[in-house]
Amino acid sequence: MRQGITERHWNDMQGRPEGGHTFGVGFAIAWQRGPLGRGDLRDPANGAFVEDIIAAAIGRIEFYQASEFACLENADALEALKHAATRLAERTKAREARGVEGTHAT
Repeated sequence: MRQGITERHWNDMQGRPEGGHTFGVGFAIAWQRGPLGRGDLRDPANGAFVEDIIAAAIGRIEFYQASEFACLENADALEALKHAATRLAERTKAREARGVEGTHAT
């Protein structure tokens, strides 16, 4: 299923995920490197987040569903991707509530 995809994921000195890249035919993803920070110290993003890539996939499959290629399998894939997006949004909300969003804190 992952034909033609190459990826390299990096860790910082403490072994925490810190950037990387994923390439395939027709796409190149540079992943976010490091936390964004909080408040006045918040930096702009320097790479993609998983949430962004899921949103792009949702948009493409919705495009298919609005065409002659609409099918049950696409609908099922959309449901799964939307569930993944919801769960990641819930994770972000919980991290924000704990005051750790944008940091390496868990």
